[in-house]
Amino acid sequence: MNEIAVRRAVPADAAAIGAVHVASWRSTYASILPDTYLTNLSARREAAYYEAAIRAGAGVFVAVAGETARIIGFCTTGLGRSGGPGEGEIQTLYVLDDFRDQGAGRLLMRRAAAHLAGLGCGSVYLWVLNENPARWFYSHLGGRAVQEKNVSWAGTKLRQSAYLWEPVDVLLRKNLPA
Repeated sequence: MNEIAVRRAVPADAAAIGAVHVASWRSTYASILPDTYLTNLSARREAAYYEAAIRAGAGVFVAVAGETARIIGFCTTGLGRSGGPGEGEIQTLYVLDDFRDQGAGRLLMRRAAAHLAGLGCGSVYLWVLNENPARWFYSHLGGRAVQEKNVSWAGTKLRQSAYLWEPVDVLLRKNLPA
């Protein structure tokens, strides 16, 4: 098992974050979204998006592993968007397949929650597609499914659920290392 650490992202991380984003989507959503959409995902385009977010001061955190500190996962955070059930939002959370079930997701969730609590958020939520096979993870960390809505992605109508940790301490306490 690799030693995993989490740190705030810097602009130089953007290319690796973009690569993790694309690899995770292709793996997780292979049976959910059209193949043509997944094939056309661009790590370079995603990297540009994340570099801009990092430079703008967004809460972007990376999980790194091994002696080379390879980026193996990341998450993004922000104040809750309109229509969300909480004050802070974990907008993305992706971990490479080879590093799942090793604690990276748990560490990223903990760092995201701590960051949002530091911004004054008393509750934290995230949206996850109902067909996402990793959805159980959020319940395992103490999140409660509190809201559902329909979304359209790549021409596909999907249902997603919001998981809420209220107060945010629920996530911070539950998210202790195994």
